[in-house]
Amino acid sequence: MKILIVGLGSMGKRRIRNMQYLRQEEIIGFDPREDRCKEVLEKYGVRSFQDINQALKEKPNAMIISTPPDLHMAYAKIAIKNNIHFFTEASVVQDDMLEVIKMLEKNDIVGLPSCTMRYHPIVKMIKTILEKNIIGKPLSFLYHSGQYLPDWHPWEDYRKFYVAKKETGACREIVPFELIWLTDLFGKIKTVSGHKSKVSHLEVDIDDIYNILLEFENGMESTLTVDVIARFPFRQLKILGEKGVILADWSEKNVKYYTNENGWTENKVDDGIVEENYIHGEGPYIEEMSSFLDSIQKKIEQPYTFKEDLQILKILEIIESSSESGLKKNVGN
Repeated sequence: MKILIVGLGSMGKRRIRNMQYLRQEEIIGFDPREDRCKEVLEKYGVRSFQDINQALKEKPNAMIISTPPDLHMAYAKIAIKNNIHFFTEASVVQDDMLEVIKMLEKNDIVGLPSCTMRYHPIVKMIKTILEKNIIGKPLSFLYHSGQYLPDWHPWEDYRKFYVAKKETGACREIVPFELIWLTDLFGKIKTVSGHKSKVSHLEVDIDDIYNILLEFENGMESTLTVDVIARFPFRQLKILGEKGVILADWSEKNVKYYTNENGWTENKVDDGIVEENYIHGEGPYIEEMSSFLDSIQKKIEQPYTFKEDLQILKILEIIESSSESGLKKNVGN
């Protein structure tokens, strides 16, 4: 296949690496910025265009949309109209997503939204532990995801890219990113109580911390904290079960669990090579791209859909509504 990478920033370059790892040889790029087009040519040998119409003349079979989130659906519609399979990075705004869903229903192409964390070896190991009933029925979890915003892209001013905008703010973006895999592990959410605020001196007009109480349909009562103020990049999960506990730490790259019968069992995890200026390994992203290719070739069912993604974004809205009203909110599924 010929693959068009739309957007050649941090994620676009990662997707080029992913596809080259998967031995996809026909890769082209698009970005309105000349410097980015030159960079991917020098680093990866990928020919790029500053005009999307010129890129489309190359007749790509698949499009990977790695633009800021508020542009995802615009390029998704371009892909559908040109009968091109497409993948979008993590979403945070609904925009025309419902329209895209309806367009996909009338077309025989694959449109796949990102669910990267479901491919992470830590998440997959946790899922296995839960499925084996090692800690019994899960009753609650405490999860913290945080990283200081200026460290996200150390090569550019954090005040000048999409994470500084209210609608696509960094903290707001990460909440649905985490909910995608948390709901895959623990099921549907019944109610939420949320509180978001700006507590730091970061020079952006965004909320920099979200504290959320989640009540699941299975009875679990859990807490989720997402921030962009932590000076060390945290991703830590504690799951309390009837027979034991699970502790997962993404920075330490380990998952350990405890039961009264056997004490602690620890497992180290490898998420692949970590590229310069990146924090997370390439492994889950490569697997996600492999899944996209397999979906196109009908080898597997689509692992995650825009209908599911839209529901996650609606939960984000309900969390924010709860913060504004101070009330617990029901989540309709």
